[in-house]
Amino acid sequence: MSETFRLELPLTQDKVAHLKAGDSLLLSGVIYTGRDAAHKKMVEALSRGEELPFDVRNQVIYFVGPTPPKPGQVIGSAGPTTSGRMDAYSPMLIERGLTGMIGKGLRSEEVIGAMKKHGAVYFGAIGGSGALLAKRIISAEVIAYPELGPEAIRRLEVKDFPVMVVIDKHGNNLYESGKAQYRQE
Repeated sequence: MSETFRLELPLTQDKVAHLKAGDSLLLSGVIYTGRDAAHKKMVEALSRGEELPFDVRNQVIYFVGPTPPKPGQVIGSAGPTTSGRMDAYSPMLIERGLTGMIGKGLRSEEVIGAMKKHGAVYFGAIGGSGALLAKRIISAEVIAYPELGPEAIRRLEVKDFPVMVVIDKHGNNLYESGKAQYRQE
């Protein structure tokens, strides 16, 4: 079992450079949320020459559409969404300086190519554990596209949010290396 490291956000290029596929991390600081509807709106805004609702440089986007919070909670269940749904939009955001994404599942070659070219990482969060992950979110605020409901962009403050580096900035990919290791054993 690998050691778990704590990482304070924002996710600068210096921090990205030290991350390797397989690293277990506890993230603390600010992350943003967005699923496919929000990503589409952001890419459309960029295409029109407009500013994004937040500066993506050195930031992490968590692919999540949380449920409404119960009384006394900051946020409802907040489990990761399948990341492939953002693959059409992620390369443009990575080109603009996005350095981290959190989700579950495979990423396209175009996304991995953008990650390698611009220095970004893809973190995996455990699907099916949304209620537990929500306990690591200490504040949540809708900052853009409130009409999207759960898919609105939120600014989250997290403390010891558990993730694993699935794809590092060099393209090392646990989905591929894990299968290869299994076949050898």
